[in-house]
Amino acid sequence: MDQRLSLITLGVDDLARSRAFFERGLGWSPSTVAEGVCFYQLPGVGLALFGRDDLAEDARRPLDGRFSGVTLAINERSRHEVDATFAQALAAGATPLKPPEEVFWGGYSGYFADLDGHTWEVAHNPGCTIRDDGTTTFAPS
Repeated sequence: MDQRLSLITLGVDDLARSRAFFERGLGWSPSTVAEGVCFYQLPGVGLALFGRDDLAEDARRPLDGRFSGVTLAINERSRHEVDATFAQALAAGATPLKPPEEVFWGGYSGYFADLDGHTWEVAHNPGCTIRDDGTTTFAPS
């Protein structure tokens, strides 16, 4: 597995309000906007805003004080690499939350919790590019 972080997803209470904060307040421009999610391309990594309840449901984690609504993601170049990375994490002691599967947005992803309970997604997103140096870019909308 490559040593990289592809995406940080923030579970937000109000997507429109959060977008206004980043776009009008901070002057950021989204790279991709789809129903219920917004991506911002940062140098080598992406930031996504996703409804907090939807993120908890997708990750199969209750919003219970242990899960804050923030996930970290490792994007892989293929579904096979997702499966291999997921298996490697489990072999190292991670707890499976959602096994890799096809997802509504057209990709393939699964979630695990690391040894301290942090939620990680491992995904293949056909709309992103992973360069040789590991930097990940998300396709513009």
